[in-house]
Amino acid sequence: MNAVVVEAVGPLALIEDLGRPGHASVGVTGSGAADRRALRLANRLLGNAEGAAGVEVLLGGLAVRADGDVRVCVTGAPAPVLVDGRAAPLGAPLELRDGQLLTLGVPSTGLRTYLAVRGGLAEPLVLGSASTDPTMGVGPEPLAPGRRLALGRPPDREPAPAVDVAALEPPPVTDVALRVVLGPRDDWFAPSAVDALTSQPWTVTTESDRVGVRLAGPALDRADIGTARELPSEAVVRGAVQVPHSGQPLIFLADHPTTGGYPVVAVVVDDDTDVLAQLRPGERVRFRRVPRGW
Repeated sequence: MNAVVVEAVGPLALIEDLGRPGHASVGVTGSGAADRRALRLANRLLGNAEGAAGVEVLLGGLAVRADGDVRVCVTGAPAPVLVDGRAAPLGAPLELRDGQLLTLGVPSTGLRTYLAVRGGLAEPLVLGSASTDPTMGVGPEPLAPGRRLALGRPPDREPAPAVDVAALEPPPVTDVALRVVLGPRDDWFAPSAVDALTSQPWTVTTESDRVGVRLAGPALDRADIGTARELPSEAVVRGAVQVPHSGQPLIFLADHPTTGGYPVVAVVVDDDTDVLAQLRPGERVRFRRVPRGW
């Protein structure tokens, strides 16, 4: 069976699909691709199911060699793509012949690049998903040199799409607008803090990862500052804007915990959380309030 063999990895390369939702009640987060939109696009360009497993690559450095003829596609953060040392396009199906080497450089903007293969990666499923959650140790191990990745079977009677290249919009780099719905615990904060959340920019810090994006800005004061009131742990979701005692917001991403004991002042609209996955430290975001049920 055809496969790709990992020759090198950069800071981190993980196998991800669209995750394992529905298990929060037993403490298992959804995980999955941090930028789901990029993975979906790569799979569509190859004629795969949208949720087929691919490789999420943090800041480039991945090199894979084709074992047999393989069709691949690269999307997400715009990293230089080389096939046997020659430049190849992003957002386009690529034919790798047996023995050819594909390498990904460091992206010019954004953090995470996605490599999909025709048929998807044939990885064992854990609770219905092949996704890696490195925080909980669920799913496949992070990739390392020498790992052989078997390919799944392409969809029956589904020819590969005849696409030359898809226009890719580069990840935004500053003053990114994120839509948020206030609550469920905005009443725990002073009115001035709620106003500050949506009236000024916030800077992404280095303490950001697949669990969440930490932001720096003016502290969001609680309405009952100076009291000992605490919040019992309650369920949290991807996009929840949680505010610990420091007053500095944290927006949960793919590997977020299933419960949290700090108040959630707002929740980012789900579609906008894919943008968060590409933000680098030092870049800025703004929150734009939208009504509940928007």
